Amino acid sequence: MYHLYGSQGTGSAMVEIALEYCQAPYRCIEAAPWQASPGRDALERLNPLLQIPTLQLPDGSILTESAAILIHLGLQFADSGLLPTQASARAQVIRGLVYIAANCYSAIGILDYPGRWVSDADPALEARVRQATGQRLHHAWELFARQFTPRPFLGGDAPGALDIQAAVVSRWGGARDALRHSQPHFVALLERIEHEPRVAPVLARHWPGSC
Repeated sequence: MYHLYGSQGTGSAMVEIALEYCQAPYRCIEAAPWQASPGRDALERLNPLLQIPTLQLPDGSILTESAAILIHLGLQFADSGLLPTQASARAQVIRGLVYIAANCYSAIGILDYPGRWVSDADPALEARVRQATGQRLHHAWELFARQFTPRPFLGGDAPGALDIQAAVVSRWGGARDALRHSQPHFVALLERIEHEPRVAPVLARHWPGSC
């Protein structure tokens, strides 16, 4: 059984969706890094950075970094549809997964915790850091929307790992509102992904009333 360390309304939602795609048995363990709990203590022993999602594989080994988890599951469960079977299409999906992780997901951490990146920052400086990070985040999504063309989904004929990741990470930092006028087709795609039968139930559990 897989053990998924995460929390409601976080990036662990995308791994939960992926595990549903794989039809693999898994257990969710509440491990919010910002709140004391037995799950948090266990998470810190497995992943000292206290990052969620963290996935413990059936053999007991630990996998961190959401893009790496999605790629691993897509390769491990080749029939799940998480990754394309055609090599060139799969390469572009992997490129997209790493792009979002490096340029979009990472920016959320700065928006949430600017003090980690600027020592002794006063509220005014933290506000400027957030503003600049938000602009950079929206620009990164803008470039993503221009480069990755749906066919009709980002991974091909059906939503896969890249679609799942984009639908979850784009919920934060005002990304969709920023793109609604400049990239309306991309925002429409994200909303279409959210309503897919294998995606919608998990998102509804993580963000009740928003889907």
